[in-house]
Amino acid sequence: MHDEGGNGDGGESGGGADSGGGADSGADTGMPTAGMDQAFLALERELTVLLRRARAKSGEMARAVHPDLESAAYGLLARLDETGRLRATELAAYIGVGKATMSRQLRALEHLGLIAREPDPADGRAWLVHLTDEGRARFRAVRDARRVAYVRQLAGWDRDEVAQLAQLLHQLNRGGEN
Repeated sequence: MHDEGGNGDGGESGGGADSGGGADSGADTGMPTAGMDQAFLALERELTVLLRRARAKSGEMARAVHPDLESAAYGLLARLDETGRLRATELAAYIGVGKATMSRQLRALEHLGLIAREPDPADGRAWLVHLTDEGRARFRAVRDARRVAYVRQLAGWDRDEVAQLAQLLHQLNRGGEN
């Protein structure tokens, strides 16, 4: 990968005191930190930075969609844009939140005019949620601007590297339900 200037959080990326081959640095867990375990330590460090930055960026993108939008709701808009109409329970399962949290977030999105609900024709007791035209337009404008930023940030990368990164992240996300 292309890392120019470190990981941006003031720490080192890939190197540093804990990247030596000392087998005793994992004394707290009883596991050595040499070899393959160093790869997992590096993975954890880089994912921590990535997730911290993603949370901050998600808040920025949510506010760009609507100033009163919670950062967590951006992912709901993304899923609805991708899939169309969904039941709230399906959204909750996909995002990994409870029914009460999902209901609260959907009420807020509906209040902002970004989503609408309609009865599920397959089950009159259930509701389907979908983006409004306004919600779709606002979400896509922000998403498109984000993609332009990714293209700019990764301009020096080979396209195969970008595709490989996307595939590896997909693989991680698919198996990351723990």
